Amino acid sequence: MKPLFCLLFVIASFAEASNNIKPFTTDGCSSFPDGTKEHSELWLSCCSRHDLAYWQGGTAQQRVAADQQLKQCVEQAGEPSIAAIMLAGVRVGGTPYLPTKFRWGYGWPYFRGYQAITPREQRQIETLLKDKN
Repeated sequence: MKPLFCLLFVIASFAEASNNIKPFTTDGCSSFPDGTKEHSELWLSCCSRHDLAYWQGGTAQQRVAADQQLKQCVEQAGEPSIAAIMLAGVRVGGTPYLPTKFRWGYGWPYFRGYQAITPREQRQIETLLKDKN
């Protein structure tokens, strides 16, 4: 009976861990410049906010909204052409279906896809963000 209990405990522990979000990380604008030659971090804050949304993940509609917010933020920094390029890049490269470190929902174990955040998951997110500040 003990080996069966141990196996069930390991499986339950793994299942619980796979439902936990990792602490938030950001790499700025990923493989894209964080700004111009003159202003090296001109739109970095836009990318960091975008990373926060991507880390959490959520529904497909939430991803569209996050990508549009990135575009608007970079446009407000005075770079509408760059904003359009960035939007195209995140729409193609940010899919949750690739095991990249910058995919939609990258804080969760791969493969989460598009999934609404549950109240339990929202509490995890809030706790991690509160601990970070």
